[in-house]
Amino acid sequence: QVQLVESGGGLVQAGGSLRLSCAASGRTFSTTAMAWFRQAPGKEREFVAAITWNFGFTYYKDSVKGRFIISRDNAKNTVYLQMNSLKPEDTAVYYCAANYRPRTLQQIAVSGSDMDYWGKGTLVTVSS
Repeated sequence: QVQLVESGGGLVQAGGSLRLSCAASGRTFSTTAMAWFRQAPGKEREFVAAITWNFGFTYYKDSVKGRFIISRDNAKNTVYLQMNSLKPEDTAVYYCAANYRPRTLQQIAVSGSDMDYWGKGTLVTVSS
């Protein structure tokens, strides 16, 4: 079992920044990749960004490229999502997720939220 706990959400004005954190505990040594997803009110959950655990390769949703940065600290078993130049359309509950299967980051991105473990989410609200 793996436990994922997100933090760092909150209210920010458009153009501002936030950094989300996801602390992992439990059977983390078998994790192959970590990802952030988000779900806006009335919409389906969607992929945002992913990172491989060993080499730190990254992959992003097109609309966040150049604004969001995903990173990880293996020693702390923590994944981060630095969000800059936030827009009202970034408002959503952001979820951290762990992947244990042999998949590419691109496959994770189109997985339709098919991940092995999920956190409970943290709310990000961007005001205009």
